[in-house]
Amino acid sequence: MRVLVTRPLGHEAELVSRLEALGHEAIVCPLVAIEPLGDEPVDVSGYDWVVVTSANGARELRRRMRGTPSRVAAIGAATAAAFGGADLVPAVSTQEGLLAELPRPAGRVLFAGAEGARRLLADELGADVFPLYRTHELVPDDIPEADVVVLASASAARAFGRVGAAIPAVSIGPETTTAARSAGVEIVAEAATHDLAGLVAAIVSAAG
Repeated sequence: MRVLVTRPLGHEAELVSRLEALGHEAIVCPLVAIEPLGDEPVDVSGYDWVVVTSANGARELRRRMRGTPSRVAAIGAATAAAFGGADLVPAVSTQEGLLAELPRPAGRVLFAGAEGARRLLADELGADVFPLYRTHELVPDDIPEADVVVLASASAARAFGRVGAAIPAVSIGPETTTAARSAGVEIVAEAATHDLAGLVAAIVSAAG
């Protein structure tokens, strides 16, 4: 099966390797680019919780962090791993899932993520918001032929929708699925766990 991998350059290697090990042909076509927003230190001392919602945000915070966070909450195992571990990883890898499991009162919270990220969690907790990176949606002139496309973010889903290619998609989770369907993209499988292992399992399911 020909699988279109749309992750940012530099973030696609492990998914490509896993797909090729399963006998699929992985075709790399980035639909998202990541731009860090500066290098100044981010002081996490004084916060009761630091919340990271993506692997990109976790890596950027780790790079720029000063001090030691009291406790870290991460949305998803991949985000926790990118940070180097977390005290709380919710069973449901969404902001709603994290809110449901975060002890209350949460105290002083730092929300570190993408510029323009959903503010549900930050608003609910009265968190300080620190944007660490910006996501650019890419729309290539041509999309290679493929049997299925892999969408690992809402940004990639929106970009793919603008391309208008009639390729069914596998989504990493509910937020990505919602964005894809809103953009007119057909979703044939959604990852049960919102990480790389879940994504690969969904691709295998779509292969049928």
